[in-house]
Amino acid sequence: MPNLALQIVHTEKKAVTTASIVLAFASVYFFWGSTYTAIRIGAADMPALLLAGTRFLIAGTILLAWCRWRGLRLIWPAANMMRLTLIGLLLLAGGNVGLVYAERTVPSGLASLVLAVTPIYVALIEMFLPQGEPLPLRGWLGMALGSISLGVLIWPSLRTGLAGNRELLVALAVLLAGGFSWTVGSILSRRSRLPVNSLVAAAWQMLVAGVFSTAMGTALGQWPQFHLTHAAIGSLAWLITGGSLLGYTCFIYLLEHVPVAKVSSYSYVNPVVAVLLGIFLLHERPAATEFAGMAGIVVAVFLLTSAQVRAKGKPVAVEELEQIPAE
Repeated sequence: MPNLALQIVHTEKKAVTTASIVLAFASVYFFWGSTYTAIRIGAADMPALLLAGTRFLIAGTILLAWCRWRGLRLIWPAANMMRLTLIGLLLLAGGNVGLVYAERTVPSGLASLVLAVTPIYVALIEMFLPQGEPLPLRGWLGMALGSISLGVLIWPSLRTGLAGNRELLVALAVLLAGGFSWTVGSILSRRSRLPVNSLVAAAWQMLVAGVFSTAMGTALGQWPQFHLTHAAIGSLAWLITGGSLLGYTCFIYLLEHVPVAKVSSYSYVNPVVAVLLGIFLLHERPAATEFAGMAGIVVAVFLLTSAQVRAKGKPVAVEELEQIPAE
């Protein structure tokens, strides 16, 4: 995942057609859902730090250049830039690198479903923070269903890991840690209320994560393991264009023209897309319990996000509805 928790400022509505809205939704659903498959392919030939690092370096540079061409303000006061840096490290260097590392072992469909519960973690943590927001009954039902479904989902893998496959256990632990990093970054972004344009913020966050991840991979001597096979190049190209550029651009477009409650539907459509692509393209074979877990998590995230929207009675910031950016 892709993917960024940002403070979105809605602008004046522009002329829009039904076809453009449908195309934008299709792009967000498909491109962000497909990044799990692309990561699974790329992780076979590239270490997590270098795969994520090169992806975000290239995508961030392109997006920042585009923002400059559009005349958007790029440089902000040091406090804002430091906050953008921290958010980028939590969301992308922590969250996305954890996902890439886990997908060397964990099937792409399973990884997408585990991370689909991130909105539940966000809601749970928010309740205990100062000026936190209580959940209505609908939200509590979603949280309970999501927790049970997560247990059902990962039980086959836990059983395999406890039987001796420690690599699988480590991968699941890293995946959950990455989800927690994304959650903290999402909450920090929501509470920061930065005045920075969302695309500029995304560009800086990708650049920061790209520089940090590439530097870490270099320091750990991972370049000999970085193999640019045809599959790896295709994976990297897809993640840069489909995940980080096209998918996110369509996401911003939808936020400008469609109610956030509808845009948030990606958070329970993307995992379904990821599971189906994993089955058809990677020949993954989810267990019956994983299908049950998938259904439960999709319903749980729908209950939770719709409960948040109804409780507020007004448009909400997109970061409250985010999951791991597969983007």
